[in-house]
Amino acid sequence: MNRCGWVNQDPLYIEYHDHEWGIPVYDDRLLFEYLNLEGAQAGLSWYTILKKRKSYRKAFDNFEAEKIVHYDERKMEELLQNEGIVRNKLKINAVISNAKAFIKVVEEFGLFSAYIWSFVDGKPIQNHFKDLSEVPATTEISERLSKDLKKRGFKFVGPTICYAFMQAVGMVNDHVMTCDCYKKE
Repeated sequence: MNRCGWVNQDPLYIEYHDHEWGIPVYDDRLLFEYLNLEGAQAGLSWYTILKKRKSYRKAFDNFEAEKIVHYDERKMEELLQNEGIVRNKLKINAVISNAKAFIKVVEEFGLFSAYIWSFVDGKPIQNHFKDLSEVPATTEISERLSKDLKKRGFKFVGPTICYAFMQAVGMVNDHVMTCDCYKKE
């Protein structure tokens, strides 16, 4: 099978590329998970975070924002000792801040999905890149999304993180044209 050049030979990574990356996600909880995992990736590789994803789900109550907003100092200490996640205090605090901001967005828009997908008019952007070198790190849309998320209190949501998030949740399809997962319009 032809795949995008960033995929290694680990079956976990292949499974992620072939069955998750770039496929539109509309589930609020899953969108919240991806946003936080992309933030955890800052300064690291996605592969590192992907290998820790099960531990992240367990550590952060399956990314249920309604539970995370109630985390206290004891829970923070527990998370800082958890070897299954990236033990960075700023990144852990960001998940808690993001949970509070997430709930406010849901209160305003009804669904986090409605808010997020409004940045691409509710449908995926189909890109037509021939080579991995053509894929941008940021776009005008990811910069607008980043700015709006920050304004709403989200952390670890810079334009590059937002673009990686948009790719992961299928807001943009950046499979290169030679990849078997690339779909023509």
